[in-house]
Amino acid sequence: LSPGAKMGCFTFIKVMMILFNLAIFLSGGTLLGVGIWVKVDGESFLKIFGTLSSSILQVVNVAYLLIVIGAILLVIGFLGCYGAQKESKCLLMMFFSVVLIIFIAEVAAAVVALVFTGLAETLLTGLVTPLLKEKYGVDETFTQIWNVTMTEVHCCGLNNYTDFNNSYFYDTHHGYPRQCCDMQEPCNSTVAAEMAVQGCFKQILEEIRTNAGVAGGVAAGIAALEIAAMAVSMYLYCQLDEK
Repeated sequence: LSPGAKMGCFTFIKVMMILFNLAIFLSGGTLLGVGIWVKVDGESFLKIFGTLSSSILQVVNVAYLLIVIGAILLVIGFLGCYGAQKESKCLLMMFFSVVLIIFIAEVAAAVVALVFTGLAETLLTGLVTPLLKEKYGVDETFTQIWNVTMTEVHCCGLNNYTDFNNSYFYDTHHGYPRQCCDMQEPCNSTVAAEMAVQGCFKQILEEIRTNAGVAGGVAAGIAALEIAAMAVSMYLYCQLDEK
């Protein structure tokens, strides 16, 4: 390519890099703002998004999750956008390093999720089952979370209805939650065994497997964007040596 063509290609890629990372920066700022809003004024958030949002907030602590993701996107967007604008080799290399770390972490998480699914189920059983026995029917928030989860996912307990054996709920109600009997009452061991409602862990895994194509497509798209971002940043980094 002629020097003019090379310069035109460099300028085009630089502009695309700036615009792409500006979008990331603005998205990160939006998520960070929403996360702070949820943390500071969670009541108005609940009024807008309803009861289900209350359960989600309690389970995954959406405020902190949004703040962390928003902050990461802000950093990535700033490094990419400002680094390309100022043609700073240092900022471009920092951008490349941060995206590479995130990419490696995502790959590692995917491998762990695929290989250690059984281990995850064992760990969750050891942690969650005692909580179901002690808190379900006692702690109002904890009970509401599980009621919403079991109703929406059509599941019972973490593994199955036996998770509620010798629990506070079973001892006081002389039976299982009605979700364990496909919403039939009374829900005793005979009906629960006959209905054989699956545990929530198995149901969620089944949903993930059912939508594996969509989830895999989204993951592949994100990975492709990350690889492209790293390639572009490295291209700009190398081209700066020739300018």
